Amino acid sequence: MTGTGGTAFTDDLLTPAASGDPYPLLHALRETDPVHWSAAHRAWLITRYDDNSASFQNKAFSSDRVRPLLAARADRPERAREPSASDTVLGLIADWMVVSDPPAHTRLRKLAAGAFKGQRIAAMTEQITAIVDTHIDGFLQESGPADLIAGIAYPLPATVIATMLGAPPEDRDRFREWSDELALVAFGTGGAARADRHERALRGLQEMAAYFRSLVEYRRREPGEDMLSALMAKEGDDRLSDDELVAMCALLLFAGHETTTNSIANSILALLRHPEQLERLRAEPELIGTAVEELLRFDGPIKVLNRWVVAETEVRGTVIRPGERVHLILASANRDPEKFTDPDVLDIGRSPNPHIAFGKGIHACIGAQLARTETRIAVARIVERMPGLALAGDPEWKSVLASRSLEALPVTHGGGRS
Repeated sequence: MTGTGGTAFTDDLLTPAASGDPYPLLHALRETDPVHWSAAHRAWLITRYDDNSASFQNKAFSSDRVRPLLAARADRPERAREPSASDTVLGLIADWMVVSDPPAHTRLRKLAAGAFKGQRIAAMTEQITAIVDTHIDGFLQESGPADLIAGIAYPLPATVIATMLGAPPEDRDRFREWSDELALVAFGTGGAARADRHERALRGLQEMAAYFRSLVEYRRREPGEDMLSALMAKEGDDRLSDDELVAMCALLLFAGHETTTNSIANSILALLRHPEQLERLRAEPELIGTAVEELLRFDGPIKVLNRWVVAETEVRGTVIRPGERVHLILASANRDPEKFTDPDVLDIGRSPNPHIAFGKGIHACIGAQLARTETRIAVARIVERMPGLALAGDPEWKSVLASRSLEALPVTHGGGRS
């Protein structure tokens, strides 16, 4: 495609340059072709804030993108005899709220809402703080450069989720492994070199489903104060089936782990690259709430949300037809100058801040409050306890479309505080 002034540029969001810093490309798309057909992605790229915001309410854009895939696979002759392991995993994912439309989505969200009540998440603040401090304690034992993701941002959410679901502490390492395997299957693999790893991941996810099923059976006999017990509570005459409960546990693990890891890591990186904002937060720790909202806007954990088109619709004068695919680019919407003043400037005091880092409407992330809580606590404690924190190298970004994810975040901590 051609940008401002006739300069040609790629629309591929998976090039090394775009993976490292997608914002120049997204700026060019917003300015020159905000509803752009990308041959590289075989999808429409929607980059303006108002268009993204309206798309969440557009019934022509469907989130139900797994069941049609399962149906198409089932129609193939080679699938007629016995479902594969990948079919089994897709069947698990098909029960996730994020890939369902009303009325199925409405029912699942209503039944899950009780487990995600604000009071329940708020009551976990002390527990999450203790988990964060335990990870920071371990990280401060490292001498020299160390990876903040491996030490804190990655293990923290899995530990929190395992605790919330009432899983025994000794099982928490398995939760991290299963989250990685879900990411591998959900985002696919590249090349024959990863085929064996893919098969191992599928076997691991079957193990995960069996584990959650046994945990469901246990909590049905012995209810507790955990989130799984809350998910099992009846809503009138309706309740989540065992398959739906297993799928809900898997969704909480995958979405909660991936999103929160990225939120924490991206937030710390942004602060380190904007030392004046980091020092402002140290001087005014009460800004942590608005700071996290701005960090989510500035470089949030979710880059792209995918939608299938089920009815002809029009966006900014462009006709989009059934059977086509749409990428809602949240990373671009949250840097739209039509919505945000100086959108490329990080301002931890920015208010109001109507970003859509976690989506909007009925498909807004149900775990957003949990992710915000973990990120607020983790960022605040890291900033407070590591006054000498500094980058120890150039971070490397993963080449993935859906998320904004770092491979590693090498830092030095300068000793830290107890």
